[in-house]
Parts: sequence; C-alpha cells; structure tokens
Amino acid sequence: MAKSSRPSKQQTDNKAAKSPALQTRKFDADQSTDGERIQKVLARGGVGSRREIERWIDEGRLKINGKPVGLGDRLKAGDHLQINNRVVHWEKFVEQPTRVLLYHKPVGEVVTRRDPEGRPVIFTQLPKLAVSRWIAVGRLDINTSGLLLVTNNGELANRLMHPSTQMEREYAVRILGEVSEATLAKLKQGVELEDGKAKFDDIKFFGGEGANKWYNVTVTEGRNRLVRRLWESQEVVVSRLMRVRYGPVVLPERLKTHSFYELSEKELELLFEFAGMESDKPVINAKPEFKQHKSGK
Repeated sequence: MAKSSRPSKQQTDNKAAKSPALQTRKFDADQSTDGERIQKVLARGGVGSRREIERWIDEGRLKINGKPVGLGDRLKAGDHLQINNRVVHWEKFVEQPTRVLLYHKPVGEVVTRRDPEGRPVIFTQLPKLAVSRWIAVGRLDINTSGLLLVTNNGELANRLMHPSTQMEREYAVRILGEVSEATLAKLKQGVELEDGKAKFDDIKFFGGEGANKWYNVTVTEGRNRLVRRLWESQEVVVSRLMRVRYGPVVLPERLKTHSFYELSEKELELLFEFAGMESDKPVINAKPEFKQHKSGK
C-alpha cells in the first residue's frame, strides 16, 4: 500500500487533500426484492458489530414496521426500523461510501470519543462525516504513537480486529540498554503475563547509538499494552513505542503526526480482499493524497 516507515523519517510536508467518496454500496436488483440482512447493514454503518446486533435482536431490542426482528430478517426499501424504540434511518448506511484513513497518532492523544480528563482525542483530528461515524480499528494507548486505521465501515473494522484474523501489528521500539540474545529468544518463545502467555512473532534489530537501541517487533494479538508488557517482563525499559504497520497497511514515511492519508480505490480493494470481504465496484477514480489537520498548534 504505502512504503514502510522508519521512526526517524517524518520530514516531508503534507499536501492539502481532497476527501473523495471512494467506494459506493447500493442495493442490486436481487437486494431490492429480498433486502439485506439487518446485522450487515447496521454493522456497515458503525452502529455495532454483527455479533452485538445479533445479541440485540435476541434481546428483542429491534423492530421492523412495529414487529420484533428475527435473526434472518432483512431490510427492504421502505421498512421502518427501530432500536430501543428509537427510529434508525438505515437507508443512509446502504448507500454510504466506504472510507479508510491512515491516521498518524502522536503521543498524548487518546483513542476515545470523549475523555473525562479532558485530554485530546483522535476523532477531533478527522474530517466530519455527514453519515455514520469514524470507527477506530483497534487502539493505541496514550503513550504510543504511529499508525491507526479508522473507517466508517463497521463490518470492515470488525473483520480487521477480530482475533480469528490473526492480524499482524508491527512496532518500532526504542529501548534503554543492551538486550541479550537469550532474552530475545525468550520473548519469541513466549512468557507468562498476568493475562496469559504471549510472545513476539518476530524481532529485528534496527541499530541505535549509545544507550538507546531500536527494534522492530511483530505481534498478532491486540491485548492491552502487550508490546510494553512483554519487554517489561524482562526488565527492559521502553522509552518510545510506535506502530508502523497493521496487517498489510504501513505508515507512510511522509505522513506527519496529527495527519491522515485516505486509501485509494485500489488500496481499498486490496484491504477488502485481505479481510476476506467482497468489495463493490468503485465508482470514482480517486487519487490518494495527504491531509495535514489544522489544529492551531
């Protein structure tokens, strides 16, 4: 997708960007008669994951045209949908374009919509959506920077985050001091943490001067603070942590912090394929560009 990023190469200025609609989903002739499964439509719109919506259906929280919804029910043009007796204008989820942004999160921002402590949140740095909302694909803690995928397609987000996909996450890690070969071997074999055994799937040395050394490590789990906890289990001090890859998507070298890059049509197609999902035919030939958010800093 984009070229791989090293921690020390974030120097090129970003260009102003357009935010085109990259991919459109519409009912085809068969869907106009039979409709589309409720959980698929609502997951696509970011209302919840398919599993959550199926649970809501089991709990009787959804109604179509005033009647309780069953798991196999479909939405058809003109249907009146309610969740917890509140009307949901689901038609907009059918026609909305799928968009995926690569956001370069800085240290100090949190991946949440509202923070009770008043800390800056990543969603204020993203363009406004007329329909639906941005969904973060996984999280980065406040002290971790780097690549964060966000999308308005809930079904795609859920697929990319699901443990069954074994999605690789690659991090650039700066540590203090030397690390023995025995310690590195142990981290690759696996160590016991408070929430179970974990390991690095790969560790590569990237050099460094003086007391600081850089490593790139890969994990396939999304457990909270997993990379830090693995190093700390061996009494290794992590002084900087940056995610540089999520699955097939890498952080572009020239993407500055507080900025985002929107995937092109071809990149979206590849991401859908990687996630094991079918993508609809793109309708706009969009050229990917970079966007620097004007935060007033």
